[in-house]
Amino acid sequence: MTYPFGAVVGMDDMRLALLLNAVSPAIGGVLVRGEKGTAKSTTVRALAAVLPSVAVVPGCRFACDPAAPDPACPDGPHEPAAPAQTRPARLVELPVGASEDRVVGSLDLERALTEGVKAFEPGLLAAAHRGVLYVDEVNLLHDHLVDLLLDAAALGTAYVEREGVSVRHAARFLLVGTMNPEEGELRPQLLDRFGLTVEVAAPRDPAVRAEVVRRRFAHDADPAGFGAAWAPEEASLAARIADARARLPRVVLSDDALRQVTAVCAAFDVDGLRADLVTARTAIAHAAWCGREEVTEDDVRVAARLALPHRRRRNPFDAPGLDDDTLDQALEDSRPEDAPDEDPPPPDGPGDGGTPPPPPNDDAGPGPGPDEGGYRDKGSPEGGEEAAGAPAREKAAVAPSDPFRARRLEVPGIGTGVAGRRSKARAERGRVVGSVRPSGPVTRLHLVDTVLAAAPHQVARGRSGPGLRIAREDLRQATLEGREGNLVLFVVDASGSMGSRARMGAVKGAVLSLLLDAYQRRDKVGLVTFRGGDAELALPPTWSVEAAAARLRELPTGGRTPLAAGLHRAAETLRVERVRDPQRRPLLVVVTDGRATGARGSDAVGAAHTAARRLADAGTAAVVVDCESGPVRLGLAGVLGAHLAARTLRLEELAADALAATVRSVREAA
Repeated sequence: MTYPFGAVVGMDDMRLALLLNAVSPAIGGVLVRGEKGTAKSTTVRALAAVLPSVAVVPGCRFACDPAAPDPACPDGPHEPAAPAQTRPARLVELPVGASEDRVVGSLDLERALTEGVKAFEPGLLAAAHRGVLYVDEVNLLHDHLVDLLLDAAALGTAYVEREGVSVRHAARFLLVGTMNPEEGELRPQLLDRFGLTVEVAAPRDPAVRAEVVRRRFAHDADPAGFGAAWAPEEASLAARIADARARLPRVVLSDDALRQVTAVCAAFDVDGLRADLVTARTAIAHAAWCGREEVTEDDVRVAARLALPHRRRRNPFDAPGLDDDTLDQALEDSRPEDAPDEDPPPPDGPGDGGTPPPPPNDDAGPGPGPDEGGYRDKGSPEGGEEAAGAPAREKAAVAPSDPFRARRLEVPGIGTGVAGRRSKARAERGRVVGSVRPSGPVTRLHLVDTVLAAAPHQVARGRSGPGLRIAREDLRQATLEGREGNLVLFVVDASGSMGSRARMGAVKGAVLSLLLDAYQRRDKVGLVTFRGGDAELALPPTWSVEAAAARLRELPTGGRTPLAAGLHRAAETLRVERVRDPQRRPLLVVVTDGRATGARGSDAVGAAHTAARRLADAGTAAVVVDCESGPVRLGLAGVLGAHLAARTLRLEELAADALAATVRSVREAA
């Protein structure tokens, strides 16, 4: 299915970001963030139709340019005067479950060792060379694969290294990633390496939405006719891209314009210099796109709005954004002294022949605040729902204390889940812990064990020279031990037994710290709360740690302590999740003081302990965080931890610094 590029209205920023990268792929790609159903994938797929065609060397699997073939091409060398073949630019889609070998390509190690042949099977990076590489749900892709993509996009070269055998080939492509923030964020280090980021949302205007539906129906009724109707506009857009590409080398970035770029980046306090480089390249591409050969202030403004919002985040729970007032002030301060203002102020006095400004009107009330018209943090007390009058339930919520660096909580044993940074697991990346005989192609050769297996057979195989004779049965596949991501399910006691607001604030701060730790370790998270008469699944298991943090901040407290209901709800949640994601091992984190209350005449404590034993019998790894405080402690959380077969930690023991202090004290005592 194809759509005319830009047929979905309300996507101006996304459309512009894609076009600027089409003009100058050196910008570094586009990350499109948006809610589901906003035509992100449709728009990206339509981009390939308007890219100029490329000339390639016939038969080359790496799309070498006949005018300048890659001298290191694995299919080369190519003759400079070889005939050329023209084909459309490719759109290559990378699936979320792709392996590293599928992305960068793989060497046939068996043939390399047994026959001495360097046989290379190209991957998706080679297929995307001089085209578009599209990653849907890039936030769900393994971090090391995202690193590979971004390295190749930045260097323009892909490398494959396997046990001393090395292959490299050109890999210059337009990288586009899309993601739904509700399903989790990219790590800040990876987010920063995308050139541009745009936010998209469905239009709220009924007329606009009706036009989108009308065009979709028209396409479904007659796809060929619909495409033909938009063909002239797409041809015009493709010609404009080609014209801008040709103009790009002639665009001048003057010292004044460069000073504006660096001043804007400094004003927003972005980390590193990548933002300055990306903003400058984007401004140059925008000037070429607009038909100019010199960068103007308008180009810098547009570039900053596309390149800087996602680089302003100071912690994973910050929303991206850009304050227009700060941008305007930075541009104004960086203008050369002899440059006229866009809106020159009136003369200061009658001596200049002007009229003095009118005195301020004290009765008019205060002027607009610094946040009006710009970015406002919806989590701040001054804005969002608080300003509009939050409901009573949200006003009862206690603000969390400041988060801290949490200690790592692990699931015992060795798993086989997806790559992460929490518990030990058999993985594609990590340290070598042994070897096995391969059941299929060898992708991770254990060289020492292979040599040891082949050594006893050298005489029988007729070895007479220095070379080692290796047969198929000698090959050994390396076994790697790395880290996996887990499902961390928080069960939080929000009842009245948690005591004062200060204590509940400390509890929320501790859970927020654990959520931040889960974000950094690429875990899936869920949140169960219990208070009053029942337990609630406040957040089903998700990759969006930001959503969990928001639910936690809004969590009200008070009422009875239905601990058994909270554990039952956790058991049911884990049961469903085992069916959905069987390889992801869960870690249950119960945050409570161990008290349990119920209806009169019921044994609430016994019911809670029974539920805990059932979770332990099911093999659920758990940690109990003891929130009890005061001079007299009943130790009820420790009893609950014994029934759960779980480790019990005091609230203050969750900090990594506390763990380090304990280790130091033990060493000093020894």
